Amino acid sequence: MANVSVYNMEGKEVGKMDLNDAVFGVEINEHLVHMAVVQTLANKRQGTQKAKTRSEVSGGGRKPWRQKGTGHARQGSIRAPQWKGGGVVFAPVPRDYSFKLNKKEKRAALKSVLTSRVQENKLIVVDELKFDEIKTKNFKNVMDNLKVEKAIVVLGEKDDNVFFSARNLPKVSTAIADNINVYDILKGDTLVLTRDAVAKIEEVYA
Repeated sequence: MANVSVYNMEGKEVGKMDLNDAVFGVEINEHLVHMAVVQTLANKRQGTQKAKTRSEVSGGGRKPWRQKGTGHARQGSIRAPQWKGGGVVFAPVPRDYSFKLNKKEKRAALKSVLTSRVQENKLIVVDELKFDEIKTKNFKNVMDNLKVEKAIVVLGEKDDNVFFSARNLPKVSTAIADNINVYDILKGDTLVLTRDAVAKIEEVYA
């Protein structure tokens, strides 16, 4: 069972905490982690690109010249792909890029990436994150105290003061424990969890 330090908002160690091995100490499955990242990116794609094929481009209803005797190569339409203004050969059409990942696979991928953060010493547990007002400077001070520059900060419950204080920091993102995903954790580099968030994650995924 992994044992990690718990810090306060001033960056001082205030205790220790045991992490559940069923969530933070599993065997890492790199294939499932990769699939989870691909799924997240695929689901974000709009798939609205469109280009016209030769059957959709306007014009070109008649044969530009007779088949034989002109000295030109034979042509059937001025809107064939080799002509300027012609259609696209294999034109992209609107499509849905999303695909499904089984629930067990998604859970295993998330546990794998949480475990990797523990093993790489990129997981920091904070006693609590509370602000009296929305102020980016306050959040930046907490990150500096924890010696963290690029991170995803996960809370147990949504707190607007924390979320809005962090949104102007380009290398910091925030989430609640119910909505974390593999891609965001990997992109965030360091994972900062509150005590409440750890408890909720263990409750849901253990």
